Amino acid sequence: MRTAPATPAVPPAPPAPFVTRGPLREAVLLAHEEDGQRWPMLVWAPGPGTRMVSSAVLGGGIGERGWVLNAQVPPGYGRLDPVAHLRALAVDAGLDGPGVGLMTAAPVAERCHAADGGAEAVVTAGIGVRGWAAVPDDGALTAPRRPGTINILVSLPVPLTDAALVNAVATATEAKTQALVELGADASGTPTDAVCVACPSPGTVDGRQPEAFAGPRSLWGARIARAVHRAAREACAAALARHG
Repeated sequence: MRTAPATPAVPPAPPAPFVTRGPLREAVLLAHEEDGQRWPMLVWAPGPGTRMVSSAVLGGGIGERGWVLNAQVPPGYGRLDPVAHLRALAVDAGLDGPGVGLMTAAPVAERCHAADGGAEAVVTAGIGVRGWAAVPDDGALTAPRRPGTINILVSLPVPLTDAALVNAVATATEAKTQALVELGADASGTPTDAVCVACPSPGTVDGRQPEAFAGPRSLWGARIARAVHRAAREACAAALARHG
């Protein structure tokens, strides 16, 4: 007989409006209800003057974004309106304006944080379904057997050019894959991984000019790589312990 998954132990969501500000390490754990159970969601709202690049379903691309929401949903999540769902969760959390919304069936409450020289990373990981990016084309897409998503959120204290923001996504992805390989996961990621990199808008940090590079051998790219690598390795090790 199948049993329902245990309800995650998370605090109740405070009444709206609720907006957290401050460094990424101070992201706040709230809760939302889905399928009659309460599920955690991580909220970080640096506020105006922040630019982000993301592959998220809500708020993806490059632009001014004031918040990030990483919501845990039940295994087998079947809603066909994830963008509308995430927008509703943001409103319930008191989040205003444009932002980034991510979803995962991985345990958001077990997020892992790491920092390096001012760069911060928070990673949530579920790797029940994982593999290599390039696989033979057999003409069919197979449905995943278990939920698996690695969500990576990076915060920097310095502005980046558009090109450097894109480069930062690549650097974070490389660091995640390095962590998986070192753990023996035999994979480059999961089919639904997402990345978000946030930095100050140009002109908001004492007139500092945007950094032009974020590759792994640039100053800030190296810091991104080390922070993401540590957070991803810790999160993915815990996921492997859960699922094997």
